[in-house]
Amino acid sequence: MSFLKTVFGDANSRVVGALQDRVDEINALEERIEKLTSEEIRARVKEIREKINGSREALDEFLPEVFAMVRSSSRRTLGQRHFDVQLMGGMMLHEGKIVEMRTGEGKTLVATLAASLNALTGRGVHVVTVNDYLARRDAVWMGEIYHFLGLSVGCMNHDVSYLYDPYFKEGSEEDKTRDELGSFRVVHEFLKPCSRPDAYGADITYGTNNEYGFDWLRDNLVLSPQDLRQGEHSFAIVDEVDSILIDEARTPLIISAPDEEAEDLYRIFSSIAPKLEKDRDYTIDEKMRAALITDEGISKIEKMLGVSDIYTERGVRYVRHMEQALRAQTLFQRDRHYVVKNGEVIIVDEFTGRLMPGRRWSDGLHQAIEAKENVAIQKESRTLATITFQNYFRLYKKLSGMTGTAFTSSEEFHKVYNRDVVSIPTHRPMIRTDHKDKIYQSEHGKFTAIAREVKERNEKGQPVLLGTVSIEKNEKLSEYLKRAGVPHNVLNAKNHEQEAEITAQAGRLGAVTLATNIAGRGVDIILGGTPPKPEEAEKIQSLGGLLVIGTERHEARRIDNQLRGRSGRQGDPGESQFFLSLEDDLMRIFAPERIKNLMGKFGIPEDEPIEASMVSRAIEQAQAKIEGLHFDSRKHLLDYDDVMSKQRTAVYRMRREMLEADDAAVDAKAREMLEDFARKLAAVASGEGNTDELKKILRSILGHEEKVLIPLENIDLPEEVRSFLEAEYELRRGKSKEDFLRNARILFLQIIDMMWRDHLEVMEYTRSSVGLRAYGQRDPLIEYKNEAFRLFKTFNENLANMFIQNLFKINVGAQMPVRHQQMVTNEGRRVADRIMKKADGEKVGRNDPCPCGAKTADGRPKKYKHCHGKT
Repeated sequence: MSFLKTVFGDANSRVVGALQDRVDEINALEERIEKLTSEEIRARVKEIREKINGSREALDEFLPEVFAMVRSSSRRTLGQRHFDVQLMGGMMLHEGKIVEMRTGEGKTLVATLAASLNALTGRGVHVVTVNDYLARRDAVWMGEIYHFLGLSVGCMNHDVSYLYDPYFKEGSEEDKTRDELGSFRVVHEFLKPCSRPDAYGADITYGTNNEYGFDWLRDNLVLSPQDLRQGEHSFAIVDEVDSILIDEARTPLIISAPDEEAEDLYRIFSSIAPKLEKDRDYTIDEKMRAALITDEGISKIEKMLGVSDIYTERGVRYVRHMEQALRAQTLFQRDRHYVVKNGEVIIVDEFTGRLMPGRRWSDGLHQAIEAKENVAIQKESRTLATITFQNYFRLYKKLSGMTGTAFTSSEEFHKVYNRDVVSIPTHRPMIRTDHKDKIYQSEHGKFTAIAREVKERNEKGQPVLLGTVSIEKNEKLSEYLKRAGVPHNVLNAKNHEQEAEITAQAGRLGAVTLATNIAGRGVDIILGGTPPKPEEAEKIQSLGGLLVIGTERHEARRIDNQLRGRSGRQGDPGESQFFLSLEDDLMRIFAPERIKNLMGKFGIPEDEPIEASMVSRAIEQAQAKIEGLHFDSRKHLLDYDDVMSKQRTAVYRMRREMLEADDAAVDAKAREMLEDFARKLAAVASGEGNTDELKKILRSILGHEEKVLIPLENIDLPEEVRSFLEAEYELRRGKSKEDFLRNARILFLQIIDMMWRDHLEVMEYTRSSVGLRAYGQRDPLIEYKNEAFRLFKTFNENLANMFIQNLFKINVGAQMPVRHQQMVTNEGRRVADRIMKKADGEKVGRNDPCPCGAKTADGRPKKYKHCHGKT
């Protein structure tokens, strides 16, 4: 292992060493660039843009000059000159690498180099941040550089979009004061509200991963080209790339619409859950976050509900409700996994500690928690569109990222995103002292020792930053500090609006800041605070710099390293120390029993630590085990979503082509589908041996109440079906060609949306059911792929059939309704299914699940004989 590390390290050094020639070239241009006026620089940037003319290949030729101009712009506007190592980082971002740079090395400034260069193609650059505040801050802070170069900057937040405008909303001098970091006290200053398309239309756009992903999904639901937002996926720079592409990648993005569901069920099962006895009525698997009901538990629940057999009388749906109620009761804790704010349950991101408004747990779990907390229960939703972060960011032709901790996940970056990790050296040597872990028998003993340690350091004036894994632990430790008489600031998801201000002052003399993981990302801590006081900073350095105390090991080593990285920036002194206990979740769930019994054997007091190599090894093994579980979880999610990705790409391409098609293209597509439909219809009549069935179907298509323009009695031969339908199409289109084709486009979009929504449900059901096939020694993933292929073939056939049979019902006198529930009649589904099955020759068993994906009232797949088999 050490040999491989040595080789890998050498390889990284060779990559970095090869960049030095380019750095020298940029430095050689500096004197000439500094002599240029701002107008001359802006004119030169415009000239280079014209020469590049949209070509990505031409960018390398102009890299040294553009980087030199960006550096000059930064020095003139922000007073910050890019270091040589930052130029190296910018080159690696431009090449589509994952760049590892230590905290405090100026990653935000590094991004301006690659963003400015790639913006000259005119294709737009997306810079991805972890929250709305940082998107605004960076757009304003870096906006000065871009504006100096003549480049436009957009910014997207959850509820509003902006364009950077240095002349917008000029306030008082105090409002415009900028600290050394370049962070404006009022981060809305110079951000002018605009439309979403305008924000995306800027040369460089800042926003969060959620907003980019959701906007793409929304773009694939619009009914008019004017409603499109995002445009091309050319180049993305992802800040805190490990958090966004790895930590958050286990949860897919989902756009959904409310579906009818009985609220009473959640209330009923929420009241039952506390009455059940753990390990008797149900078991809990904390590693997998699962609750399983025992046979004894089922009997007890049946008695409470007054039913003899919950499975036959109420269906599997009731068991699912019960399991989710138990999960909500036992595995999801308030102020740790979620908070209740304004009568709403809001998820807390377990990796960053930040609130995630708009995100909801699936499969009824969120409703179960709402019932537990006795707040309004929102209706269950039907998925309209979904994508994983992995597959969303794979849409970009070029993708790069930066973080302080990437090498521990280099394998995943390479396997999933085909991106290599490059570590850039620090500008100044890192001299932080990382102390060995202190391990305590109990959490009470650990917190007592932490409060004692913090009090000692605080009395000397040394600033201390404490990191906790949850809001609950954050507030609990705050009580220990209060009892010890230690003044401190508390930062967690409940007061995240003050995040930057609190974190920026964490380097002040005598400051004690208690934070969740929220303090580990995005905001730099400068000794002496912001704005800095040199005398104060000097004294803090003599005391050892910022002390970072971790109160618990995190599930991923990267997050521990992120917390350590808040100290020791830019060659400053600093310390880090982790205080652990055998009651910590990581140790309690994953550590072996011999470790848990260790402290008692030594008879050590609760608040006295030990340093045991066996415990340290157990911690590392537990972290490696969890990282492995999470990697498997993400890989499992991706393996299945890759199957959906191919279908999603095909459907959305078909949808986008129709959305942006002109009248001629819509007409051609309709005729193409009409011809295919006529061929299948003729096959039906031919197979039947008579034309009665054919005429019956045609009457259904043309509408029972509508006057048939061409007499059906003339249709005697299957070969005449196409001519008949084409003539009928010409007559209807001729009434009002423009209106007819406009409504035909909307009809197609509505049908494809409805059918895709149904297809997603069927695929989700299929995914859950194929897992059982493993008992038959069959690979569930292979089975899923086979089923997916068959279902998608059916999807495409049904799409054409349903479009044509509804095409003749278009009312050209009015616009098509845009509500999805008014798209297609049940009769239309019946006809389309009948044509598809007879034309394909495929037989469906009477007791098989109906291919249309319909479900019974209790959530089970509806049998064919009770659904389309009735016809």
